[in-house]
Amino acid sequence: MILTTQMTQLFAVVLRRDKERVTETLLREGVMQFIHTSEIDLERPDRPAQSDPETALAALSDLRKRIEGILRTVDAVPAAPKETDLQNRVAIQLDNETERLDRIDGERDSIRERQRSLQQEILKLEDLQRQIDLYGVDLGGLQVPGRQSMLSMQTGKLPASGVKRFEESLRGLPVLPMALGQQDGLAHYLLLSMKRDQEQIERLLSTAGWTKVDLPKELLSVRKDLAKELTEKLRALADEQKKLQDRVTALIRKEEPRLKDLWVKLRIQELCARIQASFQSSSRTVLFTGWLASSTKERLSAKITEACEGRCYLEWHEADGKETAAAEVPVQFNNPKVLAPFQMLVSNFGIPQYGTIDPTPFVMPLYLIMFGLMFADVGQGVVLALGGALVARMTRHDQARRGVHNLCWLISWCGVSAIVFGAMFGSYFGMALFPPLWFDFHGIVAGHAQSRSAVRDVYDILSITIYFGIAVIAMGLLFNWFNLVRTGRWMELVFSKGGLLGGWIYAGGVYIAWYMVGHDYKGFPSGNAMFLLVGLPALLLAVKEPYHYFAHERGRAAKASNPFFLAMTFAMQWTVELLEIFSGYLSNTLSFMRVAGLGIAHVCLMMSFFTLAEMTSGLGALLILIVGNVMVIGLEGLSAAIQALRLNYYEFFTKFFHGTGRLYCPISLSSEP
Repeated sequence: MILTTQMTQLFAVVLRRDKERVTETLLREGVMQFIHTSEIDLERPDRPAQSDPETALAALSDLRKRIEGILRTVDAVPAAPKETDLQNRVAIQLDNETERLDRIDGERDSIRERQRSLQQEILKLEDLQRQIDLYGVDLGGLQVPGRQSMLSMQTGKLPASGVKRFEESLRGLPVLPMALGQQDGLAHYLLLSMKRDQEQIERLLSTAGWTKVDLPKELLSVRKDLAKELTEKLRALADEQKKLQDRVTALIRKEEPRLKDLWVKLRIQELCARIQASFQSSSRTVLFTGWLASSTKERLSAKITEACEGRCYLEWHEADGKETAAAEVPVQFNNPKVLAPFQMLVSNFGIPQYGTIDPTPFVMPLYLIMFGLMFADVGQGVVLALGGALVARMTRHDQARRGVHNLCWLISWCGVSAIVFGAMFGSYFGMALFPPLWFDFHGIVAGHAQSRSAVRDVYDILSITIYFGIAVIAMGLLFNWFNLVRTGRWMELVFSKGGLLGGWIYAGGVYIAWYMVGHDYKGFPSGNAMFLLVGLPALLLAVKEPYHYFAHERGRAAKASNPFFLAMTFAMQWTVELLEIFSGYLSNTLSFMRVAGLGIAHVCLMMSFFTLAEMTSGLGALLILIVGNVMVIGLEGLSAAIQALRLNYYEFFTKFFHGTGRLYCPISLSSEP
């Protein structure tokens, strides 16, 4: 569980006549991640002319996606292929099926074209209806002034907040403003005025934020039943629109069983084509290679031999051997299902290199401890635990929402952590209903902690998080040394920032800090001790850059004509690295103080809401406490989750985890499209 799954590489040669049976066997077992022939250095045998497998695979994939698009219009999701479907595998004539889909799409397109035209007409009528609702149909008696008339009539809108100022500005002018109504914060007016005053009126209208609105011709008609006619016409268009949608749905429902069956057959053929795209064929044989878990080696060997009736050659290579055809070994996580939410956090950062430590089992306790220290409350933890578990249970069968499912379980685990630490600190929805099992966090922040407790003030809480941070960083360094030993990087093990000398300096710095605190910040260890703790490893680090230079750049070293410049370069590089080590480890350690900071902020927020509740009574006080807890759960819970993730990523992972591995993705019947 701590290390990734041990992998084995298969190198196989089978007869060309057994190609299809072997392909079906490999797909049925679903344990092999294939290496494309372009990734390995092999002599390519002469092959007979054949169609490009990549082109055939693309055609199958495009046709399958077209079917998915059609089925999604009626919320139909095809099921993944089963082993019985593979046993009944048949070849598909892509041209015939493409013509059938073209006919279905043609019928859908003709119906949709009619739907689009109907929708445009509906939008026009709805716009007219909105203006009728606003202006009414009582304008039919108005006559629009002609060109020879001395009157001017216009309709428009302006902000409702400026109506009073607008009407006052028109006083003294021969203008008749008629208020028609208000909509969306805008007041609509009809203005009758003299044309000779038009220029002055336009300036006033511009200042008031006036926007001209052209009335539809229908509003100026004398038909009083216009609103009723519009309503009836809109209803008729909506009914026709629904009938057209029902026709589309009926068309797809009629073809649904056949489309789903075709999707399954296409998916099987597509998966087989993906496997065969990694084959290298000659006139009589087929060669393929790939990675699989060592535990599945015996079963797959027996199945391939059975499919070929013994006419095959299988060669196995361990991942750490030198006979492997590709250097990069895929990584398969080896964690129980309960760790799936925390494996998701690790995968989001990166995939560990093969043969190195998988941090997932350690992320679970570290993440939950960090979250619990920042969000310690039994009642609020119960809300998180139950809410996360409920949504996780609702999404447990939805493969498309697997990420949401794992996230909900992560929330539920965080709720459990909050319950545990809430009981240790004696917090129940911000109230001290029971004595704390460890120390009174709320009492310390409020300034009335128990004198008998070992943790008496905020500085003690900060010290807890500092010690916790030191333990996390030390664990990261140990993991880094383990990985470096397994991968044989001996120089990096000794001379890197996260190597033995870097760890020596960090341990020395921790001891010096502990010594200073123990002596009230008034003393340091002896000079000899200081030299052994940080001076000696710092001097040994000076060997790193000269070694790299003379070991890897010998030609350049032989031509070096300025030893002084070279020595200055080494000294500068050494100085910069020491600064990075000292400042980096110091900031990494102090960064864990944010755990205490978020915990104190959580307590202060709850105290604030209780103070507000005490300022009122009855239902108001209860409402304040409910809203306060909801806000704390939402805001503080999110902050604690983000900060715990940050500390894991940047203070723990960066010590040993590079995340440059490649995830193991075998081709199987359950592979995601």
